[in-house]
Amino acid sequence: MTDVEMDSPPEAAMEQPLKPVSSSNGGIDESLYSRQLYVLGHEAMKRMSASNVLIAGLRGLGTEVAKNIALAGVKSLTLYDPNPAKIADLSSQFFLRPDDVGKPRAEVTTPRVSELNPYTPVSTHPSKKLVEDLDLLKEYQVIVLTESPLKEQLAIAEFCRANDIYLVVTQTFGLFGTIFCDLGKNFEIVDPNGENPVSGIVADIDSDGLVSAHDESRHGLEDGDAVIFSEVEGMEGLNDGKPREISVKGPYTFSIGDVSGLGEYRRGGIYTQVKKKKVMQFNSLQEELKNPTLMMSDFAKFDRPAQLHVGFQALHKFAENHGGAFPKPHGEADAAEVLKLAQAIAEESEEKVELDEKLINELSYQAQGDISSVAAFFGGLAAQEVLKAVSGKFTPIQQWLYLDSLESLPTSTKRSEETCQPIGSRYDGQIAVFGKPFQDKLFGIKIFLVGAGAIGCEMLKNWAMMGVGAGQGGKITVTDMDQIERSNLNRQFLFRPTDVGKLKSECAAAAVTAMNPHLTDKIVTLKDRVGPDTEHIFNEDFWHQLDVVVNALDNVEARTYVDRRCVFFKKPLLDSGTLGTKGNTQVVLPKLTESYSSSQDPPEQSFPMCTLRSFPNRIEHTIAWAKDLFHTYFVGPPELVNQYLTIPNYLSSALKQTGNEKQTLETLQEFLVTEKPLGFKDCIVWARRQFERQFNNNIVQLLYNFPKDSTTSSGQPFWSGPKRAPDPLVFDPENPTHFAFVEAAANLHAFNFKISSKGVTRQDYISTFQEMIVPDFKPDPGVKIQANDNEEDPNANNAANNDANELQSIADSLPAPKSLAGFKLEPVEFEKDDDTNYHIDFITAASNLRAENYKIAMADRHKTKFIAGKIIPAIATTTALVTGLVNLELYKVLDGKDDIEQYKNGFVNLALPFFGFSEPIASPKGTYQGPKGEITIDKIWDRFETENVTLQEFLDDFEQNRGLSISMLSSGVSLLYAAFYPEAKLKDRRPLRLDKLIETISRKPIPGHQKNVILEITAEDTTGEDVEVPYVMLRL
Repeated sequence: MTDVEMDSPPEAAMEQPLKPVSSSNGGIDESLYSRQLYVLGHEAMKRMSASNVLIAGLRGLGTEVAKNIALAGVKSLTLYDPNPAKIADLSSQFFLRPDDVGKPRAEVTTPRVSELNPYTPVSTHPSKKLVEDLDLLKEYQVIVLTESPLKEQLAIAEFCRANDIYLVVTQTFGLFGTIFCDLGKNFEIVDPNGENPVSGIVADIDSDGLVSAHDESRHGLEDGDAVIFSEVEGMEGLNDGKPREISVKGPYTFSIGDVSGLGEYRRGGIYTQVKKKKVMQFNSLQEELKNPTLMMSDFAKFDRPAQLHVGFQALHKFAENHGGAFPKPHGEADAAEVLKLAQAIAEESEEKVELDEKLINELSYQAQGDISSVAAFFGGLAAQEVLKAVSGKFTPIQQWLYLDSLESLPTSTKRSEETCQPIGSRYDGQIAVFGKPFQDKLFGIKIFLVGAGAIGCEMLKNWAMMGVGAGQGGKITVTDMDQIERSNLNRQFLFRPTDVGKLKSECAAAAVTAMNPHLTDKIVTLKDRVGPDTEHIFNEDFWHQLDVVVNALDNVEARTYVDRRCVFFKKPLLDSGTLGTKGNTQVVLPKLTESYSSSQDPPEQSFPMCTLRSFPNRIEHTIAWAKDLFHTYFVGPPELVNQYLTIPNYLSSALKQTGNEKQTLETLQEFLVTEKPLGFKDCIVWARRQFERQFNNNIVQLLYNFPKDSTTSSGQPFWSGPKRAPDPLVFDPENPTHFAFVEAAANLHAFNFKISSKGVTRQDYISTFQEMIVPDFKPDPGVKIQANDNEEDPNANNAANNDANELQSIADSLPAPKSLAGFKLEPVEFEKDDDTNYHIDFITAASNLRAENYKIAMADRHKTKFIAGKIIPAIATTTALVTGLVNLELYKVLDGKDDIEQYKNGFVNLALPFFGFSEPIASPKGTYQGPKGEITIDKIWDRFETENVTLQEFLDDFEQNRGLSISMLSSGVSLLYAAFYPEAKLKDRRPLRLDKLIETISRKPIPGHQKNVILEITAEDTTGEDVEVPYVMLRL
C-alpha cells in the first residue's frame, strides 16, 4: 500500500497591484487576507471590520500595535500622540525618520501606518489630552494605552468600563514589559482556542451510552466537550442535532450518558465536536492594581510577576514625583528612591509581596530603556488582545502579564551610569539598557538571514532599530529566491502594492535602509536558495566569516539544511517558526545545545491510496484525490508528450524504464491521436466525458464489484464503518458544481494545447453538451478493485500481462516526433493564489463532486484552497512576537554566554494564551577508550579532521594516535575501504591519496569550489568494542 502526500510547489508572483474593492457587500478580500483568514475565520474578520480602535502613545510599542492592527484590518484605526518625536525614539519607532525629530509623533506616523492596508482608514485623534474630553472616546470599541501615566490610565479605565469600551494597557521599560486587559463584566468568547472541531466515525454505542471510536483512532475529546451525531442507524434519535456533553472514559471511548428509549445501536454514525461559548468576568483597573490576577509567562520566574506589579507602580509614582521623568539609566540614587516607593506600595498590598532589591534596582536602571525586541513581543501580544476583544475569537489574557529578559543583559561589557547615559543617538534607548560598549559590538556583527518573508521582514526591522551590522566591520546578508505576491502584503509589512512581482530580499533591504540610513551599503541581498546546489555561492569562505545565522523559513527541509551547515561550520543558529497563533523559537549553540535536526516534527498527513481511489470518508480524502486528478490530467500527460517529442528513441529506451508501458502509450495516443483537440469545443467535449468517467462510470463499476448489500468474509456489511457506499451522478448543466468542473477542466485542457478560450460563453458549453454523444457504460467483469488497505493491490503487476502486439499496435499509431516539429504541450504549474487560472476551481469542483458521490459534506473554495495548497495559516501578531523573542536571544549569543541556563527556547500560543520557556536541550555526549584513557565526544558538534593523506596513512593515524581501528570508510554512497575486503582489492587503494581514492571509487570529480569532503567511519576502540564516533572532515 502506497501513501500519497500532497505537494506544495513554490508560489509564483502575481502582477496586479493592490486595489481596494468595495466592501459594501461585507465581503473580505481573500487574495489579501487569505493566510489570516485561516487563523481567524470569516465571522471574526467581519466583526473586526465593524470596529474602531484607538492607540495612544506612538513610540516603538504603540507603533508595533498600530502596525499589527492595521495589517489585520479593522473598520478604523485612530492614533494619538501629540508629543514631539525625540532622537531616542528611533531605538524602536520604525516609522520615524531622523528629520521627524521635533514633530508630533502622531502627525508623522499616521500616514505611514495608513500605507499598510487600504481597507483600514487611519486618522489622528483630535484632542491634545485624552482625559480633557473623555466623551470623544465613545466612538471607539477598544482603546490601547502605551505611554499614559497611571493617573490617566485609571481615569480612562473608569470611563471605558462605564461605557462598555474594551481597554488594553501595555508598557515596556527596557527588558521589562507588561500588559493589562479589561474586557468588561461579561465578555463572551465564541471560540476559546481556535482549534478545528474534532470528528470521527462511530464503531459502537452500548446501552449505557459508551461510544467507541472506529479502528481505535483517538477521539481527541476532553471532559465537558459537547458532540452532535449524524448517520447513526438503530439509535436514530441521536441524529437530532442536539449537542450532548461527554465524559472521557479512555483515549478511544467516551460516554454520552443515558440513551434509554433510543433503541439499539445497529451501525454507522459520525460524531462531531461542537464549540461551546465561554463567558469571562474582568475586574476594573482600580481593583486589579490592589489585588492583581496575574498570568504566568515564565514558570522559572514564578515569583517575578507580583514583584514587577509593585515595581511598575513604583516607577509611575517616581515619574509623578519628578514631572513625568523616569529614573536615569543605571542611576543609583534614583534606583534607591524607586526601591523605597516599591517597599511602601508592597506594604499596602492586600497580599504580602517580598521584593528582590536587585530586581527593583534593575527595573529602575532600565526605566528609560526602549528595546525594539521587547516592543515587538508586547506589540504583537497587545494587538492580538485587541483582535480578541473585537472578534470574540480566542481567550484573552486575564488580566495581567509581566515578562522580563534579564538574561539578555551583557556580562562581556561593562554597564554603569557612565556607559548607559544618552549620547544623542538613535540607539539611546538601547544604550540605556546595554551600555555603549555593547552597542559597538552590535554594530560590528556579521549576520546571515535566510528568508525575507514575514519573519524575515520583522527580523530586519528589529535589526535596523538595534543597529545590527550598522557599524565598522558589520554586515547583514539576506537571501530569498521568492518574489512578492499580493497575499504577502497582509503580514510582510516592509512591502507595498507597488512591490508585487519584485524580489523580497531587495525590497526588504531597501525598506529597512530607509528606516535606518546607517545600514546603507551594509546589506548584501541575494536571490539564491540555500541548498546543496548553491554551495559554490554559500561556500566555506562565506560561512567562516559569519558570526550568527538566523532562519526565517517556512519549510522543514530548508531549515534542516541550514542547521546542518551551521553544525558543520560551528556557527550559532537562531531558528523560529509560526503556525497561526502558535510560534516557537530555538537556540542552536556550538558545543552546547542539540541542533534543529535533533528533533523532528510529526510527518505530514498522508492517506492510503485505496482510501483515495475507492473509499473516501472525509473531505480531506476527496480534496487529495482531486489534487491528484489535477496532476493526472494537466501535468503528467503534457510532460510525457514533451518527453516523447524531444528524447531521441523514447519508445525504445526511456519508455521501458517507466514500468507501465501500456498506460504510457495509451496516454500518448489519447493526447496525440484519438483525443487531440483542434479547438476549444473539443476541450469541452473532453471535459464532459471526464465528468462521466469519474463521477458516474467509475462509481457504477465500484458498485458492480461491491454491491450495496455485499458482505465481508466474516459476514459483516461491506459498506460500513469508514466505507461509505457511493451513488453515481447524472450530469446536470444547471448544477453549478457540475458546470464548474467541466468549465475548469476544459480551460486547463485548452491551456495544455495552447488553445484560446476567448469569447466562449456559457451557451457555447450548453450547445456542445446538446450536440455531443456521451457513450453508454457497462461495468467490466474483468476489472479488479482493491477492497482494503491491508490487501495487495490486484492491479500492481498489470505491466507483466501486457500483450506485446497490442503495445506495438498503439506505438505504431503514434505520429513520428519529426512530423510534429515545433509542437509542444504546456504542462500546468499548480498556483493556488491566482484566482483566474482555474486551478483551485477544478480541484474544488472535482472534490465536491466526489463528496456528492459519497455523501460527504462539501467544502467551499476557501477551505479547499487551504488544504490543497497546503497553506500555512499566518497572522502578523504572532510573527512580530516570535521575532521579538528571537532577538532577545541574539543579544545573549553576541555576548558570548556559555551557560546553557541563560538561554530560552520558547513556545507560545496566543489563542489560549500560553507561554512556555525552557532552556535548550544540551547536545548529547559519548565516550570511547583512546590510547591514553577515556575520551569524551560531543555527538553533534565534534568531528575528526584529516589532511589529504594516503588511505594507509589515514588508517595508521587513527590506529596509533586516536586508538580507533577503522573497519569501514565511506564517502556518500561510495565505500572506500572495508576490513572484510580481500587484500587484492585493497592493495591498489592503500597508496592513493584520499581525494584520488574518492574520485576513483565514485567515478566523479570533486567540484573545484569544494574545500573539504565528509567521510563516515565505523571503528572499534582499544577495547575492541564498536563505538559511535563522529564523522571525518577531509581538508583538500
